[in-house]
Amino acid sequence: MKNNVDFQKLLTTLSQVVKKIGYDFACLLLFYKAYSDKWEKEFDDEKKKLIEVGWIEEEAVNEAASEYYHTFNFLPEYLWDNIRKDPHRILEKFSVAMKKLAELNPDLSDIFVQFDFYKFRDTESMKNLSESVELLSNISFKESSLDIVGDIYEWILKNYAPDKPKEGKLYTSRDAIKLMVELLNPKPGESIYDPAAGFAGMLIGAYKYLSLNYGDNEAKKTMLYGEEKDDNIYVLGKLNLMIHSIKNVELKKGDTLVNPKFMEENSIKKFDYVISNPPWNQKGYGENTLKEGMYWRERFKYGFTTKQSADWAWIQHMLASAKKKVVVVIDTGAVSRGGREKLIRRQIIEEDLLEAVVLVGEKIISKKSSAAIILVFNKQKPKERKGKILLINASKEFVPGKKQNTLSEENIRRIVEAYKEFRDIEKFTKVITIEEARQADYNLSPSRFVSIVEEEQYRSIGEIREDLKSLEVERKIIEEKLRVILNQLNG
Repeated sequence: MKNNVDFQKLLTTLSQVVKKIGYDFACLLLFYKAYSDKWEKEFDDEKKKLIEVGWIEEEAVNEAASEYYHTFNFLPEYLWDNIRKDPHRILEKFSVAMKKLAELNPDLSDIFVQFDFYKFRDTESMKNLSESVELLSNISFKESSLDIVGDIYEWILKNYAPDKPKEGKLYTSRDAIKLMVELLNPKPGESIYDPAAGFAGMLIGAYKYLSLNYGDNEAKKTMLYGEEKDDNIYVLGKLNLMIHSIKNVELKKGDTLVNPKFMEENSIKKFDYVISNPPWNQKGYGENTLKEGMYWRERFKYGFTTKQSADWAWIQHMLASAKKKVVVVIDTGAVSRGGREKLIRRQIIEEDLLEAVVLVGEKIISKKSSAAIILVFNKQKPKERKGKILLINASKEFVPGKKQNTLSEENIRRIVEAYKEFRDIEKFTKVITIEEARQADYNLSPSRFVSIVEEEQYRSIGEIREDLKSLEVERKIIEEKLRVILNQLNG
């Protein structure tokens, strides 16, 4: 893989850029610079080839600029270096460039109309934007793989994106996503859906899993679908997918719980797999609001959530959307709270849809997250798992970090293997029956069934007495030695 970028220097540069213009515009400028450099490299390479086979330079220039040879369409006057030539007109140039890029790349038009460069019109903001452009101008991506650019883009999101689980505004850690995708275990050629796609991390993680295990050609056969409500996060997610060169994807903007965007004849669209980290304990989705949504009888057939937490509204939508499996990460209270949530949970458990519950520790899903629950639902449970639920207490499976805890490859392997084995493992897993779930009043907190606290070792009274006798003998010997030493000193 080619890479002429000084990675550490670039991260330092981007930290400065984020502080000047915000993480969202920093992501856009990173994309703009990388794809402008890539366009120039493609242009130079094709022009050289054409001249070598006998084209005259003017014709070679016109031909090499045509969209046929480029990953992304630019007009030469809007390439990075041409925009920065006149810093006094940089707002105007970027604003016009956004419109032109939307025209040239209609599939991405909703991205570019989202960014308003005139927010930098005041003197200080204009200065920050100009300085950010100059900082990035010192970096060339011409010889760099887009994989490197994708890693850098993710680094910005990881370190600077908001961390607000209740609003769905957070960067889900990539090791947590890796764990969830491995629990999902999707196959090539099928469909994967995330109804709360955020920055598209779940979809990217699923694509990478398929590419690693089956090859890139097979990964491209799997259609990816996502929905995201927040305008800003939606466009950054779409850019993220593009930078990772993922094209077999359809990402739409909308409020999934009320107005789902993926439909088929007389129903919501069904997907083979669903994977998501929806907003936790999201407020405002009570019965009246959910009944405003399309196909609410089909999607919320187990009941309505309160206005205080939409956790089980999200889960019900995912179950209604899935043909095979659902893997979702949610607040721990979702498996223990009473009231309406317990009534919904009880019905889903009694229908034998829940396959596994995994408790993970704090600051693993995101920088500020509390402990979390990963739920695995399976509509095609194998015969030997029917009527059973696996509970995994993985709250101690992590590598401690200053700002965030992480899941190592070994942590992930241990959890996934336990899920595959589906058996009791002391201080780690417990298989329970639906009857046992009833007896527990449908409270499926893994820590309730799997204790990981080290038990105290109790000793017999006889052993303790023998030890005390030995200590008493030792005390008398030491006292006698001290008495002898003191007598010699006084003598």
